[in-house]
Amino acid sequence: MAIESNEQIARAFVQLTKRAETVDPNSLVQTFVDIGTLLPSISTNDNQVVFGRRGTGKTHALVYTLETARGKGSSSVYVDLRAAGSSGGIYSNPRLSIQERATRLLVDVLEFIHTALTAEAINNTSTDLSVIGPQLDALAESATQVRVIGDFSVEDQIGATSSHEAAQGVDASISKTPSINFTNNKKDSEGQSSSRKISASGTLTSHVHFGSLSRALHNVLQALPGKRLVLALDEWVAIPFDLQPYLADLLRRAFFPVQGIVTKIAAIEQRSVFQIKGEHRDYIGIELGGDVSTAINLDDFMVFENDESMATKFLRELIFKHYRAEVPTTEFASADALVRAAFTQVNAFEELVIAAEGVPRDAINILSIAAQKALDQKISVPHIRAAARNWYLRGKEVTVHSDPNAERLLHWIIDQVIGARKSRAFLLRSGTRHELVDTLFDERVLHVIKRGISARDQPGVRYDAYKIDYGAYVDLISTNNEPGGLFALDEAPSRYVDVPPDDYRAIRRAILDISEFEATIPSNARSEEET
Repeated sequence: MAIESNEQIARAFVQLTKRAETVDPNSLVQTFVDIGTLLPSISTNDNQVVFGRRGTGKTHALVYTLETARGKGSSSVYVDLRAAGSSGGIYSNPRLSIQERATRLLVDVLEFIHTALTAEAINNTSTDLSVIGPQLDALAESATQVRVIGDFSVEDQIGATSSHEAAQGVDASISKTPSINFTNNKKDSEGQSSSRKISASGTLTSHVHFGSLSRALHNVLQALPGKRLVLALDEWVAIPFDLQPYLADLLRRAFFPVQGIVTKIAAIEQRSVFQIKGEHRDYIGIELGGDVSTAINLDDFMVFENDESMATKFLRELIFKHYRAEVPTTEFASADALVRAAFTQVNAFEELVIAAEGVPRDAINILSIAAQKALDQKISVPHIRAAARNWYLRGKEVTVHSDPNAERLLHWIIDQVIGARKSRAFLLRSGTRHELVDTLFDERVLHVIKRGISARDQPGVRYDAYKIDYGAYVDLISTNNEPGGLFALDEAPSRYVDVPPDDYRAIRRAILDISEFEATIPSNARSEEET
């Protein structure tokens, strides 16, 4: 039996797909690794919002859910909101009202769905085109209505025409048999013509009548083989921030009332707004937990509660499935066999698990860079550490560098946590929303490792534990500045814990007060941030 060489394994690791949207759905199904109760949670018949930072697997999970639903007889449509519509920057055009921009975006989404369902109907031999065709036409018509806002003028023209013709004559002939012929011809005709000329001056606006749209969607569903449609809207972050709650409101009115349509929306929590509240408890948008079931957060699923065995098992299976998709002829029969062949020792693979910080995309990128460094050798701990630092500098820090205040906060946290306390993590009071903290979390240089740590001596007060990204301190490992652990104990600062405790009293030193950082920001920089 021929087993791939180290160089062949390394080349396959380098070529592993880094982004789910570049892969066909069948490959995504083959490489999907379930995490705990994620699949049952996302496969429900409830409308849902799926939160998660970049790289946590939102697209992968959505596509897997759609393909699973399709396998059970349902129809499914995946919409990448980055590509919906072809109107260029129309959604950000300040000359258009926000309602018009949102309506046009909804129309684009509806047309995208119409196109996808039409293609599915044509390709599915069990679909009766004579039945579903008219319903799809009605859906297209309900989604493309326009209205003119402005002045109208109507001009009617009516005309009448008539004609009269008459002819009389006498024809006589004399022969053996005399004869006389009389002729009398008369022809009358009348006609009437009318025309109407309509002229309008104003603005053409998109218009959606939700009653007719709901009926059209219902009729389409009844014509589908499974009478069920699972709709996935990905890349919600691509929608302009001010437009998001209005599009959410239109989706709530258009799709949620139609029984048989299940809508899943993938979004980044820190960059999403689904609701604008009114003065009398009314709102525009979607109420999380009300209009949709409790939102799923992949960041919470990817935090393994410091369960090393679960984290290791997940990443091992993830790499093996991606490798098998890249090398279908592989002789490796299990994930364990591949890991033994690719890494020098168990510690090297465990170092990859630590470096990934629970983010699948980061894991694959770090593995790819490490494989390039190892090439014809097995991947070692130094390879992983160098790759993690490389990926941090080019994949994360460069993005944070574009926001000067976010970069200042990151350096302040590193000084306070790693420099002063020799720790890798810190606590922030739960519910504290700070734009710069959200930015660092979104860019995956900070990671939530546990939420809701209780403060027993302060009833009702809870804290969230954040961890600094491995790539930010990996170059300090094996130096005098190496962090001693996750948290330093208050009663014994030289002792550390590596698992976030349920009671924060032993690690009060880990609490950070962001107001102390804000006091260090120059006034001009603070003004730019507020602007």
